[in-house]
Amino acid sequence: MAQVYEAPLRDMRFVLHELFEGEDFGDLPHFGEFTPDLTDAILDEAARLTRDVLLPLNASGDAEGCTIENGVVRTPAGFRDAYAQFRDGGWAALSSPPEWGGQGLPETVNKLVEEMICAANLSFSLYPGLTHGATTAILGHASEDLKRAYLPKMVSGEWGGTMCLTEAHCGTDLGLLRTRAEPRGDGSFAVTGSKIFISSGDHDLTENIIHLVLARLPDAPRGVKGISLFLVPKLLPNDDGTCGPRNGVAVAGIEHKMGLKASATCQLAFEESIGWLVGEPNKGLAAMFTMMNAERVSVGIQGLGVGEIAYQSAVAYARERLQSRALSGTARPDLPADPIIVHPDVRRMLMTMRAYTEGSRALGQWVSRALDAEAHGADPETRQRASDFVAMMTPVVKALFTDLASETANLGVQIYGGHGFIREHGVEQFVRDARITQLYEGTNGVQALDLVGRKLGAHMGRYLRPFFHAVSAQLADAAKTSARDLAAWRSSLEQSFGMLQLSTGTIAQKALKDAEEAGAAATDYLRLVGLVGMGHCFLKAARIARHRLGEGTDEADFYTAKLATAGFFFDRILPQATAAFLSIKSGKRSLMALPADAF
Repeated sequence: MAQVYEAPLRDMRFVLHELFEGEDFGDLPHFGEFTPDLTDAILDEAARLTRDVLLPLNASGDAEGCTIENGVVRTPAGFRDAYAQFRDGGWAALSSPPEWGGQGLPETVNKLVEEMICAANLSFSLYPGLTHGATTAILGHASEDLKRAYLPKMVSGEWGGTMCLTEAHCGTDLGLLRTRAEPRGDGSFAVTGSKIFISSGDHDLTENIIHLVLARLPDAPRGVKGISLFLVPKLLPNDDGTCGPRNGVAVAGIEHKMGLKASATCQLAFEESIGWLVGEPNKGLAAMFTMMNAERVSVGIQGLGVGEIAYQSAVAYARERLQSRALSGTARPDLPADPIIVHPDVRRMLMTMRAYTEGSRALGQWVSRALDAEAHGADPETRQRASDFVAMMTPVVKALFTDLASETANLGVQIYGGHGFIREHGVEQFVRDARITQLYEGTNGVQALDLVGRKLGAHMGRYLRPFFHAVSAQLADAAKTSARDLAAWRSSLEQSFGMLQLSTGTIAQKALKDAEEAGAAATDYLRLVGLVGMGHCFLKAARIARHRLGEGTDEADFYTAKLATAGFFFDRILPQATAAFLSIKSGKRSLMALPADAF
């Protein structure tokens, strides 16, 4: 059985049109032209593209990988044609501003399209994904001259983009980087140094690649306060915008990776490459974080995409694989054995995968609404509230979604049994591909430290308020329900939310005296925030489903399934919040007790 994926359009439309209707950040007049009919048509066409063009290249691209020929990286067979269709269809420009050739699509829709692309072919998604991230940084910090020279072709997808941070001796600690930039006397700089782990660092999909490179000026102070950001094209553009000579950027090698084999991850050498300053001198890290923060949300969506294709593939296999008889008695007497989907433990795994993906999609849509409101909210108060929410939830989306993706991919292999461990069925690729999402754009441990170290206490806890207020408001509103299942689920969420509130106070108090206490609690705290956030979304979904069923909807199967998935989440997934709370409460003692030389 090959990899199975069909965009979950009905659930996507549910989170887009129903789950947060009229709530949280309000309607945004800026996107008034994007009616439900229009956005649904976009999702339909994206589903066709990902199913018919990208999915067939996922396994073959993994098997073939990327190669180097005469100093140029070649992508696997079919990728150039697929990218041409992607570019010519306008998919590269979906959410970019119209003034630079984009279509101005809201992030609520764009992130759903991203999910489809990542599910169908995660390796492919990195090529346009990195370009979009680079355009975000250029939009936010570059001069008007640089914007005019580079943005139109990057937005259209004619030119690609990267971000070049990591060096062999430094990863997260960018204060150690050595790449240097020397003024050339004409406003440009000569950039020299080596970078590793550069996604889309070189390839044959676009005619040019625009690198955003962190480097040091000659008089730069030490550490992160002395880092500047430079725009360095692979090929220097001519005055008419066509590509000119090479610019001293060479591919030193392709990384040999566990997964994402069709995504070119390169070692790059810059030798007096001509570049231009983006933003202010020695303020490059702030400019680069504009890109990284956008990428971190997108990496979370990558995890969701891998989780969805792993789930769908596992469901298809579980329906066809015959093994033993159901514990309750023969389910299919017409067959020599029953499909494994009848077995409770297989159901446990499938429901876990389903709850993780549906919960991530709903929570991701909530954050996407905030991204739109942050940029286009009707008033300053709404924009600030949305910005606070995005700041808090960005590390949660990145870390939680990718942790769950890795778990989901592994559950998929487990359902396939021994057949999942071999390459024939393609599900072991999901495990390998998902693993990097927990590592790049800042490891998930770093995301947790960002949450507790930077976000928790910032502005007297202001970043937490939109999240806490939304959960509190729903709990108060849901208290009016008479439905027994909704009342029980509301009680479960209320208990978990109480644990989150207590944990927040505990960490804030301990961190004032001992930073290691906050660090010891960080990963469990992030998981706790994510579980409560998903619980909030599942309770909203269940209440909507119960209402729709009460109205006599003709989509009873969909809403009944919503209730079933919510029930599984509250029964089997949300109890993880108690474990996280108890771990946080235990403090750092046992974690730090063993001396380093005793390991």
